[in-house]
Parts: sequence; C-alpha cells; structure tokens
Amino acid sequence: GWLFWRGTACGRRCGGSKRQVIFFTLCVCVCQSGAETLRYSLAEEMERDSFVANIANDLGVAPSQLAARRARVVSEGKEQLFHLNQNTGALTVKESLDREEICPQSETCTLFFKIFFENPLQLIRGEVEVRDVNDNSPVFPEKEVVLEILETTPPGSRFPLESAQDKDVGDNGLQNCSLGSNSHFSLALGAGKDGVKYAELVLERQLDREEQRELNLLLTATDGGSPPRSGTAQVRIVVLDANDNVPVFSREIYAVRLAENSPPEQLVVRVAAADPDEGSNGKVRYAFTQTPERSQQVFELNPATGEIRVAGSLDFEEAKTHEMVVRATDGGGLSARCKVQVEVLDVNDNAPEIALTSLTASVAEDAPPRTVVALFSVRDRDSGDNGRTECSIDGDLPFSLTPTFENYYELMTNAALDRERTAEYNITITATDWGEARLSSRESIFVQISDVNDNPPQFTQEVYTLSVTENNSPMLRIGSVNATDADAGKNARVSYALVRQEGKKQPDVSVSSENGDVYVLRPLDYEEVRAFEVAVCAADGGSPPLSAQAVLRVVVRDENDNAPVVLHPPPDSSAAAGELVPRWARAGYLVAKVV
Repeated sequence: GWLFWRGTACGRRCGGSKRQVIFFTLCVCVCQSGAETLRYSLAEEMERDSFVANIANDLGVAPSQLAARRARVVSEGKEQLFHLNQNTGALTVKESLDREEICPQSETCTLFFKIFFENPLQLIRGEVEVRDVNDNSPVFPEKEVVLEILETTPPGSRFPLESAQDKDVGDNGLQNCSLGSNSHFSLALGAGKDGVKYAELVLERQLDREEQRELNLLLTATDGGSPPRSGTAQVRIVVLDANDNVPVFSREIYAVRLAENSPPEQLVVRVAAADPDEGSNGKVRYAFTQTPERSQQVFELNPATGEIRVAGSLDFEEAKTHEMVVRATDGGGLSARCKVQVEVLDVNDNAPEIALTSLTASVAEDAPPRTVVALFSVRDRDSGDNGRTECSIDGDLPFSLTPTFENYYELMTNAALDRERTAEYNITITATDWGEARLSSRESIFVQISDVNDNPPQFTQEVYTLSVTENNSPMLRIGSVNATDADAGKNARVSYALVRQEGKKQPDVSVSSENGDVYVLRPLDYEEVRAFEVAVCAADGGSPPLSAQAVLRVVVRDENDNAPVVLHPPPDSSAAAGELVPRWARAGYLVAKVV
C-alpha cells in the first residue's frame, strides 16, 4: 500500500518552498488503511521546518476542519519532532533529524506519531521513515597502527587490523578496504558470523631487516555512498631482528625459607636467565606472571636484575608459603619461566588470645569447692611452641584453673567463700605462650559473691541498762537497743521484739520493731517498783531467720513526790503529849521519840 505522490493514483501533492525543491529531493509516501495509518519517508539532515506531508490532503479533509477539530500531532517519546499547521495541514519537522543519533547502527529508522482530532474524538496513527544519507566517512580507531614483525616471519602469516567504523548504514556504510601498493603485504577482507567486516595484512614476501627496517603502508576504507566517502590510516611495519635463542634460567625452581619478621627491602632471592643473543635480543627483563595478587603485594621483582625483595609484611598465620612464577623475556619477545617457592618461617609475634565463652555473674558464698564460675578458651595463632600456651591466676585467691578439652579452661572455686570477708573478686587470668621470647595476654573476670543468711544478728551489748524517772508520761522514749547483721540485703534487715514470758504480766515497756527504740508504756512509781528486766530478741529477714537476745534492764529513779508522815505520836490523838522527866536527869537523857 505505498503510494508515491509523483505519478501515482493517489495524486498526492508534495508541498514545500522553492528553497526545499532546490536543496533536496523529498519523497513522500502515504498509506491509508482501514486503521487510518499514514506512512511517510524523509531523508535525514533536512533543514528545520522541512515539509513532510499535507495531512489534510492525505486524510481528505478540508484544512479548516483541522483548526475546528483542534487537530494536533504528538510524537512517541519525550521529544516532539513534528509540527502540524492547522491552517494548511502541513506536517513539518521541528529540527533537523540525524538518523545516526536517533537510530544508531540500525538498518531502518522509523519515527511514530499520532494525530488527535476532537469533536468527535479521533486518532490517526502515522510513521515517518528517516532515510540515511551518506554524511559520515569511515573512521579507523587509530590514525597510525604500529606492527612489530620479526624478519624470520614466514610468508602467509596474517596480522589482524582494527576495522574502520562508519555510522551510516546500508550502501552508505563501510563497503571496501584497500591497501596501498607495496612489495611485501596484501590485504585480505572477510566478515564474521555476525556480519562484521574485518581486514588482515598478509605477508607475501620475506622481510629483511638489513634491506629495509620499516615499511609505511596506507590503509583506505571506502563506503558505498554517492559520491563515496573514505578514511585512511597509516600502518607502520617495524622489522625486528631475528631472535633465535630463548632465555634459560639457571634453575627451574628457586626454593627459599624466610622468617615472617623479615624487614622490607630484604633480599629474598635473585633469579637469573641467560640469553646468548646480542643487543636487545639478548637483554632479558623479568616480570611476575600467574602469581597471586597477595604475593605480588608482599614481594617486589626488579625487572632488570631479577632480584626479589620483601615489599610488604609477611604473616605466617595468613600464608605459610608463597609460590610465584617469574617470566624472563628478551628483546625479541621470546620468554622462559621459572618458579620461586618461599616458605615462611613462624616467629613468635602473636600473643595468646583469651575469649570468654560463659561467665556466672555471681556465686553464692555457700557454693561448694569446684563450682564452675567461667569457661574460656585460649588461642595463639603461632605454631609449634610459639602457639603452645599455659594459663595462671594472679594472686592467692580461692579459685583455680582446670583444662577441659582442646584449648578450653574452667575457672572454678577451690575453697569456701565468705561474702562477709570478701564480697567480690577481680580475677586476672594470664595466658602465656612457650616461645623463646614469651608473649602473654591478660583478661580480668569480675566475680561477685552473693549473700547467704549465715550470720545471726549481734547486739552491741549483752545488757542494756536504761533509766527513767518515776511519774513519767506514757509512751516516753527512754533509749534504744541495737543489733547488727553481717549479711546483706534482706538477710541483714533486723527487726526487734520483746520476748514474752509465760506466767508474767505484760512489761511496762515496748521496743520498736524497726529501729529498736524503747518506750515506757505508762507512768512508773518508784515506790512500787525500782527496777525490772525483760528479754529483747533481734531477728534478721533471712529464710529461715536467725536471731539473738539481749537483756533490757529498766531502772526507775525516785522523785520527791511524797510528804513526811508523823507516825508517833499519832497526829490525830486528842490527848496532849506529855512525858515525865526525873529531876536528876542529866543532859542527854532520852525524854521522848518522835517517828
């Protein structure tokens, strides 16, 4: 269904300015299927606002209908590439189109757009094929290619060349490659399975370095455009002297033993390869090959002398051996290889490491001997005696260490504990290896002793004597009793109480259960009771509780609260008192007695 406007049944008219007719030829094709899809063709690099087609004519509608129905064109993608003139129906490009930028390395380049009509709503699909024009020349990756070829290279040898690239496609793309006239090389062209063209230099005649040291060839790539475009590159052939002797190492394997604490720049070994050739063909240079990256970081190789020296830090624990391959290459490219094996000797450079596996936060003071407190392991990354370890505890403590399995130890009690004497222990464990210069490390373990109710309260006195003046006020505080408990927590919490004695009346005093204060419950009378004793009990809060007793003696002090009373003669006697005294009574004679 392609209809070209020139001389076709569609009778489409290709509009455009006179300037467009002069500078380019525009081919427009239109296809209007049942689905109303418009197809056009446009050459790339057309100027801005170049005419594509007249949409009104192709759709058979009057231009006035475009404006009335608000027709507009929308390109697929982010960038809007076309413009629709609602007055004339002309579809034009907004900017010059570059096919190589829009559709790189694609044989066809099609741009899709849609035309929207309103009242009623209608959508027309459209396509514009952007045709390639020959606007790009073939380009080689490098302007000059240098090939070094031995003079002994046999004829028929091939040397691949980097192919030229042409951004254009089809006939405008790369079509041919040619080589300038010369007496030694020809050019072979081919294509891979993927269709990519390649070129190879073919040696037709033996090279002779003594006759000609260098050859300069001109490589030309041509496309199929009209007129064709081309690109060139210089191929410089450097003829190398024949190298018929391979370097030979004095040994195939160099075995070295090296301490892991070897300092940087220390010489490890010197490899040597001899080449009887002369000049550059006999000059040998050394390099690592097939050698792990870590080994290349630890050792450095002098490319001229073959000396291998220490460059980084050796670590026996990380790598016990290093195997390197050294390649000796002469100036002609011939090479030989040897192995260098370095055995790293262990040095006691790692202190033992202590790692706690489990730890009991606290141990009861009544724990029996051999109670396990902690489990830990000791590790030394060295080997032999350098990695053999022993452990000990600093100080005279009621703990001991017992090896269990492999490198594990148990920290356990070896004597009775008494929290009241020592409430906590800071145990320092020392791990030491058996190296010549012995290394050690320390780990501190904090162990807290938990309390057990093994101490009864103790009164500060066996007998407490308190005094109170008679006629006291009720609930008078006259003093206190005090008992202490060496335990901790609730085991040390002391409460007080009077010990009741059966058959005796309730005492006139009370004791505070919390602080031991002693109170007199009611007024006392010295003339009735001058002193009395009660027993006081102090009990702790343990389970079961422990207790102790003390004697509380209360002494009543007298107060002048009684007037004298005349007993004789009776004060209520009505008879007058009278006594007879003899005349002869001398001084001091008892006359009477008043009570």
